[in-house]
Amino acid sequence: MYNSYSALVVTCVASYLGDDVAPELEPRGLWIADMECHLDLPDASTEAEALADIERWIDREKPKFEAPTKDLENINLGEGIEGREVRIGKQVPPDLRIKLAKLLKEYADIFSWSYQDMPGLDREIVEHKLPLLPGSTLIRQQLRRMRPEVALKIKEEVEKQWNAGFLAVANYPQWVANIVPVPKKDGKVRMCVDYRDLNRASPKDNFPLPHIDILVDNTAQQAFFSFMDGFSGYNQIMMLPKDREKTTFITWWGIFCYKVMLFGLKNAGATYQQAMVTLFHDMMHKEIEVYVDDMIVKSKTLEQHIEDLRKLFARLRKYKLRLNPAKCTFGVKTGKLLGFVVNENGIEVDPDKVKAIREMPVDKW
Repeated sequence: MYNSYSALVVTCVASYLGDDVAPELEPRGLWIADMECHLDLPDASTEAEALADIERWIDREKPKFEAPTKDLENINLGEGIEGREVRIGKQVPPDLRIKLAKLLKEYADIFSWSYQDMPGLDREIVEHKLPLLPGSTLIRQQLRRMRPEVALKIKEEVEKQWNAGFLAVANYPQWVANIVPVPKKDGKVRMCVDYRDLNRASPKDNFPLPHIDILVDNTAQQAFFSFMDGFSGYNQIMMLPKDREKTTFITWWGIFCYKVMLFGLKNAGATYQQAMVTLFHDMMHKEIEVYVDDMIVKSKTLEQHIEDLRKLFARLRKYKLRLNPAKCTFGVKTGKLLGFVVNENGIEVDPDKVKAIREMPVDKW
């Protein structure tokens, strides 16, 4: 019985075929992996509660800073290479639009379009460590049974991460975690690596996350915003070499461990926030705000905004921190920040948060 999940998650397309994928959970699926993330979940008393917890935690990990989806245009940074686009606001005046586009093309190398474009942060700046509580019991989970076609899909994901340089072969590991496929309500399936045992054995890092009210107050009443997200952000931080073996997971195709930090390992968020403070402490609460791997640049004028972006881009290039172009939007007049709408006028309630109340039918007496 699985009562909690600390998991490496891969979103997959499922077509239901059989019932021997994960006996405890009884999902039925053929999987095609397309992305990965990691979850650290609390205990749940039943399997159904555990699956509900997974959905809630995934929802919590959606981007904290969101740009508008309307009134945007795409700028190609690839000089003839298709698909290398970022979005900018249509409200940018033509002369400043040219300057903004030129700046983005000048710093096109700060964006990653694949794992191969992502060199990772220097180990002298940050490494993720996995200390253990005194007296912790080493746990090696046994290989889970699964259908051959399912194992082949897992192999594809392992190969993708191996080619990206994320994995190493683990020899004689003391910690071994298993893969657990988990179904979604919409028919998709998530493939999870069960790190519950490891997380329970790790002490908590108390490095603080920013206060939401301070971030919102510092961002409101600015005229222009740019929203950015790190490319596979957590994976840009390396594991401390001696702690890699603790992330070991077992498959039909071998036993592997991670060379990069995973979202879902205990204290990963604290490690990432600490790295951001190290890199941008002199800009935070001034030109930028940072909440783990979400960043926002805010300025009173568009001319100043372009200069603030240049300062940030130079810092990103210096430390080889890469952005996800698909999740970046530049030069917009408003956006969502941790559940609030911020713009030049101040702070507003996010309409999506009160939609259900607005649409509630009026009782007829």
